[in-house]
Amino acid sequence: MQRSIVRRTAAVAAAAALTVVLGACGAANESSGNSDQSGLSGTLDGAGASSQEAAQQAWRAAFSEQNPDVTINYSPIGSGGGRERFVNGASDFGGTDAALEGEELKGAKQRCGTLVEVPVYVSPVAVSFNLDGIDELKLTPQTIAKIFNQKITKWNSEEIRKTNPNADLPNLPITPVNRSDESGTTENFVDYLSSAAPNAWPHEVSGNWPVSGGEAAKGTSGVKSAINAGQGTIGYLDASQAGDLGSVAVGVGEEFVSYSPEAAAKVLEVSERKTGQGEHVYAYDLARDTTESGTYPIVLVSYGMACGSYDDANTGKLVRSYFEYLLSEEGQQAAADAAGSAPISAGLREKLQPAVEAIGASS
Repeated sequence: MQRSIVRRTAAVAAAAALTVVLGACGAANESSGNSDQSGLSGTLDGAGASSQEAAQQAWRAAFSEQNPDVTINYSPIGSGGGRERFVNGASDFGGTDAALEGEELKGAKQRCGTLVEVPVYVSPVAVSFNLDGIDELKLTPQTIAKIFNQKITKWNSEEIRKTNPNADLPNLPITPVNRSDESGTTENFVDYLSSAAPNAWPHEVSGNWPVSGGEAAKGTSGVKSAINAGQGTIGYLDASQAGDLGSVAVGVGEEFVSYSPEAAAKVLEVSERKTGQGEHVYAYDLARDTTESGTYPIVLVSYGMACGSYDDANTGKLVRSYFEYLLSEEGQQAAADAAGSAPISAGLREKLQPAVEAIGASS
């Protein structure tokens, strides 16, 4: 089954950068690489996926304790904007929930010489709802697809009652909530629907929501607010932001799996790395239709983008040092504590280390 994601470039207006002062002493990254961390100074500009925002804040806060002479700016303008800025050379590094493909991939290689793209943040995407008295529902992939395709329109429909016989489901209209902006979260969610329920989801996979008629909101915070504000609403958002909303346990094989960092992390274990992308591009063809027990298949794998060559050698050194921290055991745990993400395994970290060492190596 084809699982590859269609990438699209979207023009996104620049957002104000979140700036945290970071800096240069000590051995913050001893566990993640051998780069010399002494004497670091300078400024980096990054932009991209809003899903990484909480993790980026945690990373920068922890890294700043050892490195007070480096300023790192990260603007959470969304994956489409992050890819565009990075490809155009307007940022030193970027974050994206949808790996580079097509013309974007070509453009990034032209800009960088050697492109480095590695998974830095893995998180379940929650399917969350607001129904009085109901905290969890079990839904098959087909039912989820039909709900968001607006083919199932009432909460007490037969398909929902079948997998939730003990739930007091109301005769209430379903109001799907989707992202209004181009979003890597949308692209990952739509890719899941297309792979796991192709007969119920006939739409092209992209970062733009393909179905009209529901409620649209900008950004993760907007989707959460819209779900909270309604009764009978349902939407998708990074699980770290789901809070007290009701959650869907997703049908996987013969069981229903609730989201958790552990269940999300298993997806990379059953997925394959895409071929032909580049020596240091670690983009994964996610097994959305897996039947592996205990695996939560609606995940967001957010990537960090960097270059093997920068016009300024110090910039390359700074980006490499920062990425080493992001992927270190300490950095991954900081993101997990702050955002509920799934830390990458030690085995995957070892595989990614040569890619990180390539950052700035040709500068």
